[in-house]
Amino acid sequence: MKISTIFFLLLILVKGNLIAQAPEESSQDFSYVLGDISYSSDAVFMGRRDSIKAPYIFSSLGYYNKTGFFGNASASYLVSSDEQRFDLFLISAGYLFTGEDFSAGISGTTYFFNEESYNVQSEIDADITAMVGYDFKIAELTLSAASYFGSGSSTDLVASLMLDRTFYAMDRKLLIMPAVMVGAGTQYFYEEYYNTSRLGNRKGGGNGQQGPGSGGSSIMQSEINNVTISEASEFNILNIEARIPMQYYHKSFIFSFTPMVAFPQSSASITTESAVYTEDLESVFYWSAGISYWIKTGK
Repeated sequence: MKISTIFFLLLILVKGNLIAQAPEESSQDFSYVLGDISYSSDAVFMGRRDSIKAPYIFSSLGYYNKTGFFGNASASYLVSSDEQRFDLFLISAGYLFTGEDFSAGISGTTYFFNEESYNVQSEIDADITAMVGYDFKIAELTLSAASYFGSGSSTDLVASLMLDRTFYAMDRKLLIMPAVMVGAGTQYFYEEYYNTSRLGNRKGGGNGQQGPGSGGSSIMQSEINNVTISEASEFNILNIEARIPMQYYHKSFIFSFTPMVAFPQSSASITTESAVYTEDLESVFYWSAGISYWIKTGK
């Protein structure tokens, strides 16, 4: 099982667009530093997103020890047509074990969002994520589980199951990893996001976006003093997603491109002071592309 695939699963599977690739060689052979700069066309989490796109340019720098321990820090700059700013900083650390067929890992991440952020994850302060994976040769199966912590809401529990396979081309310098993921969990983060960001109640006093979902009925400003989602505490399937990560290796450079299609599930019932609205969920296509550079730090 290639370490590039495992890190892709561990750091993208639950964190969505926060990309960190790794050298094709096994991490047990050497330690290395990895720098990355990437672009993401939108911020999508468990199939959920704001009614206005949130494209990011983000950079990261990480250290990956041959023992399996790693640390990573990144900064995301919002580049929408209406707003430009540093919108998110995060710090991650964890441990990853990779065997011939079996892999397992755990990581912790702290998020620092701008107070004006309308990212659907903006009410999340930290998470703890664990994953296990097994290579059945015909395909790889990976299960991840995460707890998301927010100061203004209850803890969310999210689980994801991913099936993928790696194909090689161009003398094994090109990796193509088609994957299908099913994600399930609670939605406290989404309820808090509706109250603070989506419907005009920005933490910093900015203007939010009205409406219970893309194409949904509008919610009047006078109705949004308190919004609840009846399914927030329920553990439901939230998203089915297909993606085709591609990585090309040239010396110490890694060029990546990933098209993704999310099919959100389990529409939320949004209750305001005067009415109940059913969210109108729509499928979304988004993509990411980036360039990474890695340096060996020793055997």
